[in-house]
Amino acid sequence: MQARAFDSRNAQYLLIKAPPASGKSRALMYIGLDKIANQGLKRVIVAVPERSIGNSFKTTLLKAGGFFADWLVTPKYDLTTAGGGQKTAAVAEFLASNESTLVCTHATLRFAYDKLGADAFVDCVVAIDEFHHTSADAESKLGELVRGLVGNGKTHIVAMTGSYFRGDTMPVLRPEDESRFTRVTYTYYEQLASYEYLRSLGIGYHFYSESYIKAIEEVLDLSKKTIVHIPSVNSAESPKGKNEQVDDLLEFMADGDASRVVRDTVTGFYHVARPDGTALKVADLVDDSPYRETVLASLRKVEKRDDLDIIIALGMAKEGFDWIWCEHVLTVGYRNSMTEVIQIIGRATRDAEGKTHAQFTNLVAEPIDEQSAVTEAVNNMLKAISVSLIMEQVLAPNFNFRTKVLGVPVAQPGPSVPIFITGLQEPSTDRVRQIVEEQLDELKVDIIQDPLIKVVTIHPDVYTPAEINTKIIPMVIAKRFPDLTESQVNEVRHAVLLDLNFKNAVSPEPGDLDPTTDGELETKREGENVLIRLGKKFVNLDELSIDLIDSINPFEHAYEILSKNLDERILRTIHGNIVAGRLPMSDEEAAMLWPSVKAFFQNRGREPNLNAQDPREQRLAHALSIIRGAKRDRAEG
Repeated sequence: MQARAFDSRNAQYLLIKAPPASGKSRALMYIGLDKIANQGLKRVIVAVPERSIGNSFKTTLLKAGGFFADWLVTPKYDLTTAGGGQKTAAVAEFLASNESTLVCTHATLRFAYDKLGADAFVDCVVAIDEFHHTSADAESKLGELVRGLVGNGKTHIVAMTGSYFRGDTMPVLRPEDESRFTRVTYTYYEQLASYEYLRSLGIGYHFYSESYIKAIEEVLDLSKKTIVHIPSVNSAESPKGKNEQVDDLLEFMADGDASRVVRDTVTGFYHVARPDGTALKVADLVDDSPYRETVLASLRKVEKRDDLDIIIALGMAKEGFDWIWCEHVLTVGYRNSMTEVIQIIGRATRDAEGKTHAQFTNLVAEPIDEQSAVTEAVNNMLKAISVSLIMEQVLAPNFNFRTKVLGVPVAQPGPSVPIFITGLQEPSTDRVRQIVEEQLDELKVDIIQDPLIKVVTIHPDVYTPAEINTKIIPMVIAKRFPDLTESQVNEVRHAVLLDLNFKNAVSPEPGDLDPTTDGELETKREGENVLIRLGKKFVNLDELSIDLIDSINPFEHAYEILSKNLDERILRTIHGNIVAGRLPMSDEEAAMLWPSVKAFFQNRGREPNLNAQDPREQRLAHALSIIRGAKRDRAEG
């Protein structure tokens, strides 16, 4: 991933999309140092969403690995190491100094931008970690900052994210800004292939019927390095206050004897003496007393496996948090944000000696629905997580189960969304072509979420297909791309049809076209509806026929559903199936391309990549996927 990102180091605006723990921070160091040494930039500012992530960008000796320079951060300009202080003034001082590197939070960067303006960042590299915090919304301060720096044209931006989804329908970047970014994409299975130790990821949904505190012993393995995310005190899953929940967890770890729990005043960690003679070191990130600073400082110094055993967190230790020894993330309460789920999983997927498997467990209240319905919903969630990990875009399942105990929404897959479109027309300008090639994903989200389209899903007869096609959808396109002319809007409208995967579509024979459609492609109708499934880059989970459930295990009062081990082979296979849906290829064509695949490998020293910008390389990668699948089928047969 770092080599791939470094190949694009000369881009003024660079967007790196790669899974958590894939080394984006190190990639930024290489790129930032090159921009200073070879591209005329003067300094690098790294912004992270929360202070605990700043440790990922601390001083790093890169020369030892063969790079031409070390990444050096003067302690004075690591503004994530302590609370308080005049941080905006510190940014201003840095910009006027001869120092080259500063690390701060998103908030500090925003305040500095508000006070100093875009001109203060001329000849700077502004690197924004967890870039999905940016929003195209006019009210987004971080989005305003990015738009201002792009508009000024004198700053370089490196945007990094493990999930290019915000969880709402607002795009991360405005189309006119996003079109200026060079994209680098890296998949989770590529990451696993590059690891020395970690080989697979497991996902489990564990249901409880009373209090989660009583069920915790079923899933909290004290021999595993674990991060426990407790539920918010305002959620229905929370049985009591946040500090009381921590006390209960510590008492459980001490086998019911609270006197075995002692706080180390130097590190801030709790030391828990187990009855079997073992001891646990536990970091409490829930406590917001002055001990919080001591604990955060101690976490930055954790380097060895034995330094820490368990972290208890509420709102922290999610995105960007780096504890390489973590092998299990236990999260209480259903998370309805796919971004949050992927970020939480990423806490356990860093490579470390002796860690061959990572596990994510979601502990949630048991639904009253039939187990078969819950199983289907969990499988959909597993598919959505897998698709997100390989950096394909997916609309997360909409769960709204009722729970036996709590009576609040938890999970259920929503129905497929119908859209009505007809028409095909080729782009006539570079702007339309760029939208068609790079931004149809976001446009489809806008169409699906449009209030009028939502009305149609409930009351199909409110608007005719023609009204939706010629009135509503063009309105959505024009709103998203206000710079387009009416004719260009129409071209984009036609491109959406070309991009989507039709269900029950039929091509007309010559002479059979309906004269009322002006020769446009017709589709088979179900009543008055033309059903178009989500397709191409948006993955339709209903059409991804993969069972990722390994086992369903009953226990007292409830049950758990465990996934298969998501390893490189399974994730690569899923990616191949997704690509096959949008790039049809026969076995014969794949066999015909095999010599070209071998030649590609010999010439470049690597396999063709499904995420390549070059369509030819994408097709060779698809052929390789088909050939490997055929070999597996023969071996298994």
